[in-house]
Amino acid sequence: MDHVPTLDIRRYDSERDAFVREMGQTFQKYGFCCVSGHGIPSEVITSAYEAFQAFFALPTSVKQKYHIPGIGGARGYTPFMVETAKGSQWADLKEFWHVGRDIPRDSKYADVMAPNVWPSEVPAFQMQARQLFDALDSLGVRILRALALYIGLPETFFDRIVDQGNSILRPIHYPPMAEEDVPNVRAGAHEDINLITLLVGASAEGLEVLSDGAWLPITTQGDAIVVNIGDMLQRLTNHVYPSTTHRVVNPLNEKRGKPRFSVPYFLHPNPDVPLDPLPCCITPENPSRYSTSLTAHEFLLERLRDIKLL
Repeated sequence: MDHVPTLDIRRYDSERDAFVREMGQTFQKYGFCCVSGHGIPSEVITSAYEAFQAFFALPTSVKQKYHIPGIGGARGYTPFMVETAKGSQWADLKEFWHVGRDIPRDSKYADVMAPNVWPSEVPAFQMQARQLFDALDSLGVRILRALALYIGLPETFFDRIVDQGNSILRPIHYPPMAEEDVPNVRAGAHEDINLITLLVGASAEGLEVLSDGAWLPITTQGDAIVVNIGDMLQRLTNHVYPSTTHRVVNPLNEKRGKPRFSVPYFLHPNPDVPLDPLPCCITPENPSRYSTSLTAHEFLLERLRDIKLL
C-alpha cells in the first residue's frame, strides 16, 4: 500500500544532497512528509500535551472566558463546532486554543499580531506551550531550508521572511463522538493556509491525505512529525509544492467513545510578505498562476472568512 515516507532530518547534515532531493520529491508527490530525528525531546511533547489536556478538561463556562470575539480565533480559545472547512455546510467537531508568536508591542506587526492570553487555571500551560512553539518553529526553519535548496534558492532564503511570522501553535481537542450518526466530521476536507504545518504527536489515528484520488491514512512511527505544505507556500512556489487536501475522519466502533488530541504548528511568513510566485518557479511549462498580488496578512484574512472564523 502506498504511504507517505518518513525521512530522518539528521541526513540534512550528513548527506545533504540526497536528503534534499528525497524531501523535495516527497513533498512534490504528496504535499506531505513525515520527519524523524528532529531532536525535540519527548518530554517536551508529553508535558505540553498534559497541560493542553488539563485545559480542555475544564468546564465549558471556564474555557469560554478565553474566547475573544472579533479576532478570528487568533489567540485564546475557539469553542466546539465553530470552524468550518471551506465549502462545507457542517462545522468541525473540535475545539482549540491558539498560541502566537510573542513580539514586542511596539513592533510594526503589533496591530495584526495580538498578545497571547493564558489560562490561569492551568499554570503549566504557558511555559509548555512556549517551549513547544519554539521547538517547532526552529524545526520548521530547518525544513524550509531543504525546500529552498530543492528549488534552487539560497539555503536561508525563507529565514528572513519567517523570523517574525504570524505562526500559530494550535492544541486541538476532538471530544468523544455521540452514539448517533452526524453529518459532521472531526475536521472536514481542507488545505492549510500557511507555509508549512508540523503536526506533533496526535493521540489517535484519523488523519488522511488525498493522493491520486484516494484517501491515504497518515501513520507515524517513533518520534516522527507529520509535515505538510500550506496554501501560502503553494502560491509562492507556483504550485511546485502542492497544498494537498486532508481531513480527520470520525473513529469507528468503540473508538467513537474516546477523545482525540493533536497539536499542529502552522508556520506563517511575516504579515507583510508578498505571496507572489517566485521567479525560479515560473517556467514555460509552469507559467504564473496568479495575476494579483496579496500579502500574507491579506491572504490570511481572506481564508479566515472562508472557514467562518471571521
